[in-house]
Amino acid sequence: MKLSRIILAAAFLGIVMALSACGGGNNKTLNLFNYGDYLDDKLVEAFEKETGIKVKQDTFDTNEDMYEKVAGGAVYDLIIAGDYTIEKMIKNDLLQPISYNNIPNNKNLDKEYMAKLAGADPGNKYAIPYTWGTVGILYNTKVIEEGSITSWKDLWNPDYQKDGILMMNSVRDTFMVAEMLLDIDMNTTKEEDLKKVVELLMEQKPLVQAWKNDEARDDLIEENAAIGMIYSGEYLYCTGENEDLAFCIPEEGTNVWFDCFVIPKNSKNVSAAEQFIDFMLRPESGVATFDHLGYPIPNTAAIALLDKEYLEDENVFPPQEVLDKCDVFHYLGAEADELLNNYWKQYRGN
Repeated sequence: MKLSRIILAAAFLGIVMALSACGGGNNKTLNLFNYGDYLDDKLVEAFEKETGIKVKQDTFDTNEDMYEKVAGGAVYDLIIAGDYTIEKMIKNDLLQPISYNNIPNNKNLDKEYMAKLAGADPGNKYAIPYTWGTVGILYNTKVIEEGSITSWKDLWNPDYQKDGILMMNSVRDTFMVAEMLLDIDMNTTKEEDLKKVVELLMEQKPLVQAWKNDEARDDLIEENAAIGMIYSGEYLYCTGENEDLAFCIPEEGTNVWFDCFVIPKNSKNVSAAEQFIDFMLRPESGVATFDHLGYPIPNTAAIALLDKEYLEDENVFPPQEVLDKCDVFHYLGAEADELLNNYWKQYRGN
């Protein structure tokens, strides 16, 4: 299955280039802080041609790395950040409210997902959603029978050790797996809960080939591992590269996450940030983003343009009964962060 089959995706750049003829002449720079390879270069190019605003991107690997730099005084006009880190940034007064009047395409935002995001951003004051997704299991059907993976406990199966089991190098995501199996709140800060989580993960640890995040997709595509945790947006890309791969959202439930645009309090070019957000909320921009990343977009106008094949794929757009079993990570506070990191070090042995 190839993403190039999405309706209008191939024609997107031509549409935006036509719009660029009436663009303004703002030659300022937009300083953007973003995950690596998390924006379609063609979208950035089209925005620059239309507005005259140069987009300068710095990248980070994790939300924790981003937060440390921003809290340390780094100046950016716009940041793409994850939900619980946004909550942390709000609590520590690092963001400024969004001026929705300057972002008319906010009309395309899905109200259902805005309501979910309000758990991290009460009143939807500071964050505009960009993409969302889940965490699941990707596995090779040449080694593991298709349809046989249904639960997080399958990652504890010693039969898969020789072919390679991958876990995420992420305290919240990896702890979430054990929390789901133990029926523990994924936002717990109780020591007795965390001890149980680490005990369960320590039972599995001898089976784990490696702890990887973005690199896991290449190992699974190249068949250097047979099964592992992965973000749902990687599913379409990975199965497009290797047709023997299959994806599962475990029956116990999982984390639902949101990545959003936020404007730092020390932004020097708020106008450019607002223009970029508005540009990204166009229907065609949403289609191009889905085409590039494979993650759902909380943009009703864009979703209306997607191929039915994707809309009916429950790995991409999980049904409500699956979402009802899922939860969103929340910022737990500095003391809890330290506690979780200490238990993570205990688990990883460093």
